[in-house]
Amino acid sequence: MTRPVRLAVRALILHDDRLLLVNAYPGRRSDLWCAPGGGVEPNLSIPDNLIREVYEETGLTIAVGAPAMVNEFHDPGRGFHQVDLYFRCTIAAGRLSETWVDPEGIVTERRFFARAELAAIRFKPDSLPRVAWDAGTIHYDPLEPLVR
Repeated sequence: MTRPVRLAVRALILHDDRLLLVNAYPGRRSDLWCAPGGGVEPNLSIPDNLIREVYEETGLTIAVGAPAMVNEFHDPGRGFHQVDLYFRCTIAAGRLSETWVDPEGIVTERRFFARAELAAIRFKPDSLPRVAWDAGTIHYDPLEPLVR
């Protein structure tokens, strides 16, 4: 069965030269980290969707900047295909708090990582560090298999 391609938005937030990542696996079922964001809801602009998603997952209010990357991933066995649009963002208000709870219960951890620290964790997409710290270009990350 073919399903429609899912569109999602993600934020690249560098603060004090550290990248904000989230663990979006309830109960820490996986040690995989990713940029905050999520699915686009109809009748809401892409930036507004991203502002909503980042706030839900982190408690931070952001300003959405320039696009940084288009990333695709899929799970051919399930017929799943997602396109993520990454944007460079800045924190407009708030700070990370250990007491913040994602209302959907998906994100259980959020943390800033220095570039060198990324070598010690699992994250997706593989191009994330290069894209996050290379503000000069828009990147395309071709279709890669979904990893959990």
